[in-house]
Amino acid sequence: MLIRLSLLLSLALLASAFYLVHTQYESRRVFSALDRAQAEARRIDIEHQQLEVQKRAHAASARVQQLAQSRLHMHSVTPGITLYVSLPGAESVR
Repeated sequence: MLIRLSLLLSLALLASAFYLVHTQYESRRVFSALDRAQAEARRIDIEHQQLEVQKRAHAASARVQQLAQSRLHMHSVTPGITLYVSLPGAESVR
């Protein structure tokens, strides 16, 4: 009877040891995945901040004006090139 109890306790101890090793392995695996996910989140956050800076740079008024002049051949309004259109029959108010 003592041998059976000893054998049963030995099997329980062995199963407990295997379960402990498995649990530690899973814990390390999950911690490693968490660490990789946090690193990826930091990388994406940095990329988002860089894109925000680029968006602000592209929306700057000087850049918009430069693009309007170079690509659309637009220029600033000056009194020398302003045309006044009057409707027939309308009074001229000046």
